[in-house]
Amino acid sequence: MNWLIGSHALGAADWLSLFTHFMMLSLLAIGGAITTAPDMQRFVVREQGWLNDAQFTACIALAQAAPGPNVLFVAVIGFNVGGLAGVLATMAGTLLPSTTLALSATRWSDKNRESPALRAFTTGMAPLTIGLLLATGWILLEPTRVHWLNASALVALTLVLMLRTRLSAVWPIAAGALAGVMGWV
Repeated sequence: MNWLIGSHALGAADWLSLFTHFMMLSLLAIGGAITTAPDMQRFVVREQGWLNDAQFTACIALAQAAPGPNVLFVAVIGFNVGGLAGVLATMAGTLLPSTTLALSATRWSDKNRESPALRAFTTGMAPLTIGLLLATGWILLEPTRVHWLNASALVALTLVLMLRTRLSAVWPIAAGALAGVMGWV
């Protein structure tokens, strides 16, 4: 029965809190759901104590390694918090508002494609997205604090390689995996 409701005994208020928190984050997910990972971590790890830092990072790593949409990590977090009911709460909370907003915004932007305000808005979103991704990276490095210098060097090297070469992203990912297996990060 744990696969259905998870290992945590959540009450009705907890389920509602989980659903509404992920719903709120859905509307803030500029650049994708991964950009809200720092607040997800704050909520499920620090405030609620449903997961620890290592479990949270493992949820994201597992989902990112699997084929499929980038948002799958939300389902893995939900499953670890509350089984299949947790998956339903986190995925419905994440997908309902953002899908509705995306459909509405797409229809509106198609009609107003040449608007200077729309162009300024989309141009201004790039730095915000980059900042959110950097915050996500910071949170995901939390379990590697023991190997902080090694992890930082690996991140810097990856950034330089991706900006200055046409090297496939598969190689830095493989190097990171190898460094993790070897215990260097």
